[in-house]
Amino acid sequence: MSHNLNETATSTEAPETQVPESFEELAASRRKWIEEVLRPWCHQATLKQLRQAEVEWLDIAGRVDLNATLWTWAWERFDGLTHPELAGVHETHPVRAIIKDGSILEGYPDSRKSVRGTLVIVGRDAGTDNTVECTPISIDDVLSVELLNTCV
Repeated sequence: MSHNLNETATSTEAPETQVPESFEELAASRRKWIEEVLRPWCHQATLKQLRQAEVEWLDIAGRVDLNATLWTWAWERFDGLTHPELAGVHETHPVRAIIKDGSILEGYPDSRKSVRGTLVIVGRDAGTDNTVECTPISIDDVLSVELLNTCV
């Protein structure tokens, strides 16, 4: 069977991609892709997927800080856990994290120890009032996070 190169494209073929004509259009299209595709993907990706992306992040996102992009964007799925102007988890406000196994953790996120998709919360032992640090929890195991009211 021969194929005529001049045949009309079928409806199953992908539409032709628009190539930016200027650097400004190129930069705008990249920013749009980051905000509309890459960042939302980070919001829903599993830890396994995030760690796969981490290996290729330079090729995917360019020369950027992994903590300021990939991991911060991943933690943005939980309101109040990040700050729009800071990288990583926001550690100045106490939170309540509900874990998929039913446990509840309360305390302050530790930004330095919450790395590569794991969350560490530092709180107080109810019986002794001593500072305790939870075992790192995978982003996949966190069901929800809410800010605790610090006003009395």
